Amino acid sequence: MKRITVFCGSSFGTEKIYKEQATLLGQTLAKQNIELVYGGANVGLMGAVADGVLNEGGKVIGVLPNFLKSKEIAHLGLTELILVESMHERKTKMNDLCDGVIALPGGFGTLEELFEMLTWAQLGLHKKPIAILNINGFYDSLIELTKVMVEKGLLKDVNQQMLLVSDSIDDLLDQMQNYDPPTVGKWIDGKKL
Repeated sequence: MKRITVFCGSSFGTEKIYKEQATLLGQTLAKQNIELVYGGANVGLMGAVADGVLNEGGKVIGVLPNFLKSKEIAHLGLTELILVESMHERKTKMNDLCDGVIALPGGFGTLEELFEMLTWAQLGLHKKPIAILNINGFYDSLIELTKVMVEKGLLKDVNQQMLLVSDSIDDLLDQMQNYDPPTVGKWIDGKKL
């Protein structure tokens, strides 16, 4: 993998470990010569992961909608800052630039970005690994919800397994490097219902 997109919060959250792990993820990516693609902001966990990469001499590409740049949250120390017109264009550009995705703790925006990438993979629009760094159990409830989706017949097990999860950066990157995308399509056979 040459580039990984990271989705995460624009705030730090309530636990110090979120920022520590975001910074460490950035440092680890740089040390493995993996470029970071992210939302382009200098605030919260977004800024921490970018700074982690930059402080280790790595490359960071930010993708930021113009309306957010005007709020003065653009990170000015990036290798490259790409300005786009909309949130949808931002996600499309981030997908185009990356070889895989990692979600850190975040809010609605992080979840929306993560699930759009999962949906695109489920529909066969890409075959990139999609991962959650489950810092301090942040995503435990979400992971359980995806299991309920399978149990209730609304999600195929093979599609639920597309979501790679670990609380260890090294383990997560290893899972991503060895990811084998499903060959089964999304569509459920109505005769089996």
